[in-house]
Amino acid sequence: MSEQQKTVLVVGGGFSGLTAAVETAEAGFNVVIIEKTPFLGGRVTQLNKYFPKLCPPNCGLEINFKRIKNSGDISFYTLAEVEKISGQEGNYDVTIKQNPRFVNDKCVGCNACNEACPVEMPNEFNFGLDKTKAAYITHNQAFPFKYVLDSKNCKGKSCAKCVEACKYDAINLDMKPEAVNLKVGAIVFATGWDLYDVTKLDLLGGGKIKNVITNMQMERLASPNGPTSGKILRPSDNKEVNNIAFVQCAGSRDENHLPYCSYICCMASLKQATYLREQYPDSKVQIFYIDIRTPGRYEQFYWKVKEDPNVTLTKGKVAKVEEDPATGDVLLTVEDVLLGKKITAKFDMVVLAAGMVPSTRTSKIPTDISYTNDGFVVPASLKKGMFAVGTLKSPVDVSRSVQDATGVAIKSIQSVRRSI
Repeated sequence: MSEQQKTVLVVGGGFSGLTAAVETAEAGFNVVIIEKTPFLGGRVTQLNKYFPKLCPPNCGLEINFKRIKNSGDISFYTLAEVEKISGQEGNYDVTIKQNPRFVNDKCVGCNACNEACPVEMPNEFNFGLDKTKAAYITHNQAFPFKYVLDSKNCKGKSCAKCVEACKYDAINLDMKPEAVNLKVGAIVFATGWDLYDVTKLDLLGGGKIKNVITNMQMERLASPNGPTSGKILRPSDNKEVNNIAFVQCAGSRDENHLPYCSYICCMASLKQATYLREQYPDSKVQIFYIDIRTPGRYEQFYWKVKEDPNVTLTKGKVAKVEEDPATGDVLLTVEDVLLGKKITAKFDMVVLAAGMVPSTRTSKIPTDISYTNDGFVVPASLKKGMFAVGTLKSPVDVSRSVQDATGVAIKSIQSVRRSI
């Protein structure tokens, strides 16, 4: 086979994309990964722990990063996007736009540019819970471990304090976008998911009440590399959280927002309940749900959390979320189904179990692909030699994404062999 025929393009550098890439490369094929953000790892890098084992995600990521480093068959582009795809199985032409990082390979991660940078901006990696500099690296295990200058907020040559501070000549403010043309035999789409915009949930106070946060913000609060170094503190006053509520199906299973179940939300809230209970032994957790869904082997994890006397599960839909202006506490009005009446309860902080939205809902893949009304890829519509993986097809957890990606690696190998 030619090098072109033996090359598989993986679009998306999250966990499913990385899995597909390393499994394909270790079978003897060339792989090119493109990732739209400055770093590989995707959403998993923002998690504190996986369920149900409750182990940190950087363990699995570190293994995959090492496999990439040790492989001569994997190359990758960050800050890159697919602009055009043409051709057919075994002979695809792909045009990629690589946006400038403004930092070259001489970077040693010394942090001097960050310290010198005068520009602060909301920290997207921490979902706006704190600020970061326009010269930044997301966390201490980021890959590649190389700083990036934010093109929207960096003042460029009118400032250039980062250039003065860098002893390694690693910053180049003259970098421009570049077009990269690739010839590949097969393409794997693994562009991941986004969190549902909770500012659309007026009744739940999303985006309007400071101590109402999303489930992904909760992950960042509990993470050792998060904005509070792992201490679960509420955003308004950094008070320790001892009484917390989780509101399930925040946007999901609602024809006005996301009509489907987002699959991971119940397990995520049960997991996050353990974060608080372990950190503050006297803390209390209440989970308001429509239905608790813990498919397959996750049922045992549900039983374990449910048996905690300081965790209460209440079947009922939250009708209203309000703020106590005097204390910053959050008031919930809930229809308790089992009691058959409305109840009102006060909490230090409330976590909205926001739903999962495929990235393709707002950013379509530039080729002829069909989507469901909710933005998920219809696998049968993909041309031969193209494969969608993980959350592009339906909401799934990390474990199922990895399984799917391993299967897709085999399919991509079969595809390039068919084209000989």
